[in-house]
Amino acid sequence: MASPHPHDDERFDWQAAEADLTDPNGPDAEVVDLDAARSRRQTTAPDADPDDDLPGGGPVLVDSVEAQRRPRFSLAGFRDAERVPILPGWLRSRSEFAGNVAWAGGFGLHALAYHGLRAPKYTAKLAWHAPRGLSRTVRGYGRWLFDLEGEPVRQSVVHAAIDKPEEARTYQGLSRQRDRRVRWRGLTAIPAVLALFTLAGVLLAAPGAVQLAALAVAVAVFGFVGAPADKPLLDTAVVRTAAAPLTSAEVFHALAALNVKGINDAIRRGDNGKRWFTAPITRENGTGWRAEVELPRGVTASTVVDKREELAAALTRPLGCVWPEVNAEVHPGMLTLFVADKDLSRAKQNPWPLLKSGTVNLFKPFPFGTDPRGRVVTLTLMFASMIIGSIPRMGKTFALRLALLGACLDPRAWILAFDLKGTGDLSPLEPVAHRYRAGDDEEDIEYGIAAMREVRTEMRRRTKVIRELPPDLCPENKVTDDLASKKSLGLHPVVIGIDECQVWFEHPKYGDEFEEICTDLIKRGPATGITLIPATQRPDDKSLPTGISANAVLRFCLKVMGYRENDMVLGQSMFKSGIRATMFAKRDKGIGYLAGEGDDPTITRTFEIDSPTAKAVVVRARALRERAGNITGHAAGHTVNTDAVRRDTILEDVLAVMGDADPKLWSTTIVERLAVLRPDVYAGFTADQLREALKPHGVKTGQVWGTDPDTAEAANRKGITRAHVADALTKRDRDNGSAGRK
Repeated sequence: MASPHPHDDERFDWQAAEADLTDPNGPDAEVVDLDAARSRRQTTAPDADPDDDLPGGGPVLVDSVEAQRRPRFSLAGFRDAERVPILPGWLRSRSEFAGNVAWAGGFGLHALAYHGLRAPKYTAKLAWHAPRGLSRTVRGYGRWLFDLEGEPVRQSVVHAAIDKPEEARTYQGLSRQRDRRVRWRGLTAIPAVLALFTLAGVLLAAPGAVQLAALAVAVAVFGFVGAPADKPLLDTAVVRTAAAPLTSAEVFHALAALNVKGINDAIRRGDNGKRWFTAPITRENGTGWRAEVELPRGVTASTVVDKREELAAALTRPLGCVWPEVNAEVHPGMLTLFVADKDLSRAKQNPWPLLKSGTVNLFKPFPFGTDPRGRVVTLTLMFASMIIGSIPRMGKTFALRLALLGACLDPRAWILAFDLKGTGDLSPLEPVAHRYRAGDDEEDIEYGIAAMREVRTEMRRRTKVIRELPPDLCPENKVTDDLASKKSLGLHPVVIGIDECQVWFEHPKYGDEFEEICTDLIKRGPATGITLIPATQRPDDKSLPTGISANAVLRFCLKVMGYRENDMVLGQSMFKSGIRATMFAKRDKGIGYLAGEGDDPTITRTFEIDSPTAKAVVVRARALRERAGNITGHAAGHTVNTDAVRRDTILEDVLAVMGDADPKLWSTTIVERLAVLRPDVYAGFTADQLREALKPHGVKTGQVWGTDPDTAEAANRKGITRAHVADALTKRDRDNGSAGRK
């Protein structure tokens, strides 16, 4: 038997169930045949007492009402209950309150300026209608004074008295009533006339300014009275397009029109949808309506999300106004439907709160966008890496630039910006960037690999610094806000933005190394204060390697075309869970799912900042950095020497520092000698960079026996065999010669 459940189409009736307890033959009571039960028990257990569990000897309910009854009042229930905030959201949010105040002030100034400009027009209209207003006032007062409103009634009685003489008494009563009214009203008119003449005399003796003021008041009053009812005096400063309210009947009929099997089956069973709504449809933030709908059993909310376009058509609303979501916290069949007043893609976006003032602490959230309800959505870049993906021209690069703009407003942070598309979308960040490059030419790729090697070396230095810090200063073995502010430690935040990252990962020479470095950074970098943000318009396995996509915490996915791309950006099984960026239309630019910042992915529309506006923000950010003494790298005029990554001289240079007397050398010794040989190229060159530079030539590092020149201690360490380098050089020259002859 299916147990009654509060979410069934037909709600469980506790009173009826209790009545069934006293009425064993109630229509809804499911019973057990005792004789059949006894016979079965005797068959399976002949030695058992058949009456042990069946007192009485009549049918009993299979389900216990008492066991299923929900306690109405319990301390545990109130303790677990969600408390409704005392203050509304717009009062608890400083930014929202400030935004409302600013809007109200702007609206008032607009209305004042609008009507102020039209004041001469309003004055002329009042003067034109003033005579009519005076006439209406005199005629109205005369009708009241002589009780002319009752004249039609008295005349009708006179005509009726011709046929009915008894109506003469009615007329006499009406006449006496009219005489009393006129007599009393006439007495009250005498003081009014005297006051009017007195006022006229005072005005005749008053200065001209007072007379003009009195005339203006009279014209205004009589002009207002004389204005036609269908022609308002004031023009309309703001035109409102009121959206129709959302009703449960409208939602029910829209869901029925989607042709979803489970919904159709429920309707055929006679379900009218009244029990689908678990809470009243409410107005949210003055921007739209929110409906919580528990779909019939077996129907998932993701099915409705997939039919967003059909749902909008059934609701007769613009597509950008209809935003269905899965409320997975309850269960997969719970649908949260928000219907906005305005198309989200066309509605005016509020300005970025940090546009003209304010700074960012990367260890705390900063504004990134707004959700369909107009609430601010924040982003926290520390302790997390982020990936951004979408099809072309949906706002991916602008989202990346917005995240980097937020990062540059933290004066401590290093910003590394790589625009592999080469169009200069990230160029506004150049004045504050520690490393910056635009383009995908070979020298641009070499610049990028050199910069990323620097970052990985920096990460390894940081791990050593963190490891050596006392536990009371670094209890969690990761960079904290306080540690990042200590310049002596060099643990400031580092944020790396890579637009069109597939150019790196698919590069024939350096693609594997880029993937290796970025995977290492996205796994270990967040604990050391390093955040990586790759963005791509082709979110597949090659453009966004699995090691990177699987380890990112923050994910922003704008429109994509299929479930593979959706899960590549948002995470595995997100599509099955109903988080589907495929539902966005091509007009929904800048709108996507932001996952990882909160408990659930949020539909987010990023703040719109064009290139000139971004440059203005960067000017303010550079001033902050100048005061903090943190103008470094590219912003300070320094560049990355890419000679060390060019593979055409590395073999010769290594052979030059490994003489015949050194058939094997430690890698650390080789890089020291390289720095002496060519300091302009190999200054800061590390053993790891040496290993990566020799790897494409087939030269591998291995254990090499040697003696430390400082301590004279012999040991096995990572090193290189000279013969392997010589063989690699011979092979390279032979291959190059063959290529030249071809």
